[in-house]
Amino acid sequence: MKKMRQLTSLFIAVCLSFGLTACSNGSPPAENNTDVQDSGTEQSTETSAMDAEPDAGTDVLIAYFSATGNTKAAAEQIAEFTGGELYEIVPANPYTEEDLDYSNDQSRTSQEMDDPAARPEIGSEDIVMNGFTTLYLGYPIWHGQAPRIMSTFVEHYNFDGLTVIPFCTSGGSGIGSSAETLEELAGSGKWLTGERFSSGVSEDEVQTWIESLQE
Repeated sequence: MKKMRQLTSLFIAVCLSFGLTACSNGSPPAENNTDVQDSGTEQSTETSAMDAEPDAGTDVLIAYFSATGNTKAAAEQIAEFTGGELYEIVPANPYTEEDLDYSNDQSRTSQEMDDPAARPEIGSEDIVMNGFTTLYLGYPIWHGQAPRIMSTFVEHYNFDGLTVIPFCTSGGSGIGSSAETLEELAGSGKWLTGERFSSGVSEDEVQTWIESLQE
């Protein structure tokens, strides 16, 4: 009987010792796992925030239509001085030399300019205006006005929040009422007085004009 009591006491002591050891070893890992999980969540949140941050870019857009390259050259100089993004308004049906024969009443350009409702289709992809604050809008002068494809362009976009600065190129004609006509068709945006350049405009002329806008 004495031996049985000794065995029972030993068994109870072993069980108590095992239980204390299990409790002692189990608690810290649970706490540590919580710390690791919180840390991982915080790191994930910070990474997502960095990924969502937009890349820094320009807020100036230079959109232009150029049939012979003169307006394109002026647009490229404007982009150089402003750091703006270039966007070419490309016709879905390109103009040929015969189309550009302004002296021919039957040429494509003459027929389009005689029809205020003409809206040549644009073949270049749409551009997102969000993020831009200034739009330089360039075109040649055809029969005293902006080509009808410019009417297509301004009627297609919303210029709210944009400062629109028209510029044109021509062999002799001034900008005339072309900018006012486009502004009326657009119906949105803050339009400034436009500028006319001759073909082969110099960099100094373009720079002087841009600097005058900032005064």
